[in-house]
Amino acid sequence: MISTEWVRRQATGLFYGWWIVAAGIWVQAITTGLLMQAFGSYVAVMQQEFNWSRTAFSFAFSAQQAESGLLGPLQGWMLDKWGPRVVMTAGMIIFGLGFIAFSQINSLWTFYATFLLMAVGVSMAGFKSIGATVVNWFSKKRSTAMGIVHVGMGMGGLMVPLVAISLSTYGWRATAFGSGVIVLLVGVPLAQVFRHTPEQYGLRPDGEVVNESDENGSIEYDDRYDFAPREAIRTPAFWLISFGHAMGVLVVGTIMVHAVVHMNESERLGYSLTLGASIIAVMTTCSIFGNLFGGFLGDRLNKQYLAAGCMLGSGFAIILLGWASALWMVILFAVIQGLAHGVRGVLMMPIRADYFGRRSFATIMGISGLIVMFGMMGGPILAGAMADAIGNYELAFTILGVIVASGSLCFLLAKKPLHPARRRAQASS
Repeated sequence: MISTEWVRRQATGLFYGWWIVAAGIWVQAITTGLLMQAFGSYVAVMQQEFNWSRTAFSFAFSAQQAESGLLGPLQGWMLDKWGPRVVMTAGMIIFGLGFIAFSQINSLWTFYATFLLMAVGVSMAGFKSIGATVVNWFSKKRSTAMGIVHVGMGMGGLMVPLVAISLSTYGWRATAFGSGVIVLLVGVPLAQVFRHTPEQYGLRPDGEVVNESDENGSIEYDDRYDFAPREAIRTPAFWLISFGHAMGVLVVGTIMVHAVVHMNESERLGYSLTLGASIIAVMTTCSIFGNLFGGFLGDRLNKQYLAAGCMLGSGFAIILLGWASALWMVILFAVIQGLAHGVRGVLMMPIRADYFGRRSFATIMGISGLIVMFGMMGGPILAGAMADAIGNYELAFTILGVIVASGSLCFLLAKKPLHPARRRAQASS
């Protein structure tokens, strides 16, 4: 168990925030690699066994996103109140037990029930909790830290071929059961690394030197100009960033659910399950470079312009995948989408923290998630329904690409808001 004293001692060694980043990488790898990014591979195998429609699988994925969005405000409140360690530990336990239960399902309704149980665990243990913690522990190096954490998503993508091999060799039930055991044995200990704020341990964000502390070893954080949730939602920037983020993840959710199936069933491609999963691995490898590059650039350049450019790249990539007729085109899709998603994904939490501050960040992020969830839900449902009706994904991917590219305008228009207290101070001076 990591003690409070050990955390404080890192002030003279490696800043404890970097330990949180390191743990966050592996939590991201587990939560995304075993389930979210591997979901398309499960779909390809389970569709053959149960003969459920693409829409049925899309609904499960989208219902998970709805659950994550609806849980967001409550999860944000829990993170602000109790800190990430408690929330993430509970999440990992729920995720692991849900995976084990998932390995025993025999009907569509039990599939939905266990998948949603896993989704609750992933939400509590995953990206939102990690991101909210990193935002508290870093300021000047926030984008860099988030970029490194996002490497875990890329590592998760590299696990997809291994999951696909396991699915082909041992079957989906054994793979799911084993995944649940891994979550419990590895994920729960990792959750113990996370701590709420550096000020609680007499530290400052980024490891800056502390000059004064009280007798308890804690220092105060100046939150005078941090937005409360009700203040944040009154700003145009909150809505523009939320809608832009939602448009961006239209492609992310669609690729997770349908990319492997499209590459497997397309008359022009006809790739095997393993080859399709390998293309996803190429994409996520590129996303690792995008994460690191985006983190470096995010601390130095305008995040709005970077995000807008990435939206254009993602829109082009999904259209290219829909009409691809050769391996080089599919690889080009993987490279562009991996880089674009890697850079944009890194920027979403830092830009909100830059705009609205740390005090109620998790709650504000949770409220924003109610909007973002429609992107993750809508993309897979639209693509699945159109593919069932038409017989291919070409038109669906084209429509989604145009929508995503147009979302670049949201980020270009999202100007940093002025806190009401600052506005009053300026008016009175």
